[in-house]
Amino acid sequence: MNNLFQKLMTEATKLTHSGQLQAATDAIQRALRGATEAAQTAASQATSAFESSTRAKPEPNATARTTPPDNTSVVLDGCTRMVDTPAGAPAEADMAYVAPDVDTEALPEQWTDGSFTHQGRTLDYKLYVPPSAAGLAITPRPLVLMLHGCTQDPADFAAGTQMNTLARALGVVVLYPAQTQHANAQRCWNWFKPQHQQRDRGEPALLVALTESVMAENHVDPARVYVAGLSAGGAMADILGRCYPDVFAGVGVHSGLPSGAATDVMAALSVMRSGAGATPHAAASSTSSTTTASMPPLIVFHGDADSTVNPRNGDAVVDAAVGANPSTPRIAEGSSTAGQRFTRTVYAAAPGRNTVEHWRLHGGGHAWSGGSSRGSFTQPNGADASAEMLRFFLAHPLRREPVAVQ
Repeated sequence: MNNLFQKLMTEATKLTHSGQLQAATDAIQRALRGATEAAQTAASQATSAFESSTRAKPEPNATARTTPPDNTSVVLDGCTRMVDTPAGAPAEADMAYVAPDVDTEALPEQWTDGSFTHQGRTLDYKLYVPPSAAGLAITPRPLVLMLHGCTQDPADFAAGTQMNTLARALGVVVLYPAQTQHANAQRCWNWFKPQHQQRDRGEPALLVALTESVMAENHVDPARVYVAGLSAGGAMADILGRCYPDVFAGVGVHSGLPSGAATDVMAALSVMRSGAGATPHAAASSTSSTTTASMPPLIVFHGDADSTVNPRNGDAVVDAAVGANPSTPRIAEGSSTAGQRFTRTVYAAAPGRNTVEHWRLHGGGHAWSGGSSRGSFTQPNGADASAEMLRFFLAHPLRREPVAVQ
């Protein structure tokens, strides 16, 4: 990353923390424009496989796909510490200087397929790794775990969200696991089953194990690991944030539902139609000890015209994160460059609670806001959810609690 890019990203982080979100977004967009040019230069020797698989030219009459044939199927079926120098160890002045590892040659971006097995269950996945320039020190990179919605797959979700394009500019690794039809006929993550709402069990344990495996193999910064999802994937993202606040530094929920909102299919149908109740996490209270204080920073997007997942569910995700006594939020009205209106509400971090940001998308349906029509369930004229999530995530690295050493 060049100095201008670093300066703009630092500016965006400061603006986010001070509540100047539109200015932060503008700074990130300026950084992206400059970084994209640099990344394209670094990747000039790459093959065209990635571009042909994720950014193929749309057909002349291509339109956004926002409504599935059957709406019901869409959701159901960095720490340091001081260490005493051991007796007899060489003094620092006597130790040879060890240069940091550097890339000796430019590495192109990678868009690869993989398979991972944990506790007898196997997941396929696609992995995006951004390019790196020659001669630069190898530094740990952020990672975003992206959980698709029902009937989708990783390639479709990547094409629709355009997350890889942003990740290329920002140097972010992006992991897209694929739900199997064996686990769910509609390839939905099983957010509504109790065995998949708990730490160290079911799909949460599998997804975290996959994430940690990819982290180890791709030089990922453990303080900058995030999760985001759409619909059923958004519901699972909320579960992961609550079950693993020590792994995920931030959570993005788009058109999703709160953890514990349902414990069987019939309850899931009801909450999708009518919205979560006043205490959606009650059902999961016996399986998770996550409190408002330990819930990672959260950003939520939900269209107020969503006929598949009632927008009250987005409100419930936010309410559960801010707790019973929320601070006075900052509220701003705005519109996307294409004219889609939104209301952005921000609850600043306070003692016992992390930052929560809520985007209510006026007229928005069950679709990824600002996405590309190359993928399913997207609303291209909306606010850019992918860019805003990355802006939010990168401003919130994981802050680990100190661990007592016995």
